[in-house]
Amino acid sequence: MATPPDPHAGSCVTAQEPCGDTPRPAAADRLPRHVAIIMDGNGRWAQARGLPRIEGHRQGVATVRRITEHCARLGIEQLTLYCLSSENWRRPAAELSFLMHLLEQYMIEERKLLMREGIRLEMIGRRDGLPPATLEALDTTVTMCAANTGMRLCLAINYGSRGEITDAARKLAIEVKAGRLEPEAIDEELFASRLDTAGMPDPDLLIRTAGEMRISNFLLWQISYSELWVTDVAWPDFMESHLDAALDAFAGRERRFGGLSIS
Repeated sequence: MATPPDPHAGSCVTAQEPCGDTPRPAAADRLPRHVAIIMDGNGRWAQARGLPRIEGHRQGVATVRRITEHCARLGIEQLTLYCLSSENWRRPAAELSFLMHLLEQYMIEERKLLMREGIRLEMIGRRDGLPPATLEALDTTVTMCAANTGMRLCLAINYGSRGEITDAARKLAIEVKAGRLEPEAIDEELFASRLDTAGMPDPDLLIRTAGEMRISNFLLWQISYSELWVTDVAWPDFMESHLDAALDAFAGRERRFGGLSIS
């Protein structure tokens, strides 16, 4: 029987190909434009160490800092991070309160990094339900970074893809009812323009940490042809070398978008 992967050894697991012994960053011309990450495993990381779940979230913020800076310096065009799903409101109130405080703190403390690296900040997701102080810190940071020309950092907060798609359909229905749009004019491009991610490239690479093999209602429309890469490593332990391994795996794949390769 094969030995199961060590979740703390930095090895990656995918359904398609193994990870090499010495991961290396992909060549610049093979980098994805847009990397999206489902940051999973904070709570389990803490519980495995006998710590409260909030300590996992605190360590997860440190990982966000490392990976954001690494992506910016590699030349990734966009990094999208799944911070809080619309389903996460089912968690204990104390944990949610801490997450909101942590997000507010992150917005304030990371301004120097975002400005130094020329990173633009954006948010997708519903603003309803987010505390006013959190929204104020977020909006201030977004405005501060608006003129930056480097990597776009997109935070998915209170986000759910089914809700996003429903909202887009509702917007189009309102336009049709008002006579501003003919139903025949609705195509994929027009529909995409009503999504939260309008104007953003679709993710080329979707990474999920902590070993779960599911999408969790994240960017369902946008990841139609994204390459998937899953690692057993929990988000607090996710290092630059793990990202480099994912980028290297991406660089070695042939993307056919439903067609056939031409030899």
